[in-house]
Amino acid sequence: MRGVFISGTDTGVGKTQIGVVLARLLTGRGLSVRVRKPVESGCVPEHGLLQPRDTLALQAAAGFIEPIERICPYRLSKPLSPERAAELEGMTLDLRQLHAACIDGVREQDFLLVEGAGGFYSPIARGALNADLAAGLGMPVLLVVPDRLGAISHALLAAEAVRMRGLALAGVILNEPEFPAAAEMDNAADIERWSHVPVVRLPHAPDVELAGQTALSPLVDRWLA
Repeated sequence: MRGVFISGTDTGVGKTQIGVVLARLLTGRGLSVRVRKPVESGCVPEHGLLQPRDTLALQAAAGFIEPIERICPYRLSKPLSPERAAELEGMTLDLRQLHAACIDGVREQDFLLVEGAGGFYSPIARGALNADLAAGLGMPVLLVVPDRLGAISHALLAAEAVRMRGLALAGVILNEPEFPAAAEMDNAADIERWSHVPVVRLPHAPDVELAGQTALSPLVDRWLA
């Protein structure tokens, strides 16, 4: 099964933004892309239903080929880790359910994009971390890291955790926050030198999607070569 598990060093680092760009790039290359975010917390109630904002963006990027219920079957309102939110909201959520949701409807010829919840070691289900879900799927992991002071240590720690789970590291995306980091830093070069994997720097730009497609296109070509 071809695909990538999108994780990060923290929550709010831009995983969905990267997932949207990747879905559009892969679809543009003629692939059938299946996006999955099996659980999303912090969903906003609208018209009596919990709306998973990240999932809706992924669904649109993949061309609306699947319903929201398949892409994200588990939705939670509290903006906490899925494990904690599910417990507080009285929902039973275990790793087996999330694994089944990720592969539901995925065919051999599809390219599967799975977005985790929070960082690689964030709790995602009862007694399970994102790392456990990625390991169960056996998918290469793409790490999204905010391009700021401290990024090198966070990226290398996460990269080591990925490898300790026996998983391949598909690459590292350095996502520049709204305010650029110090000009003297070169996190991309330093992380690449220490991790020995491709590092792509995504600069902050008015047209985020266009900048993302320009930056990530070579990485996608490398995956498909």
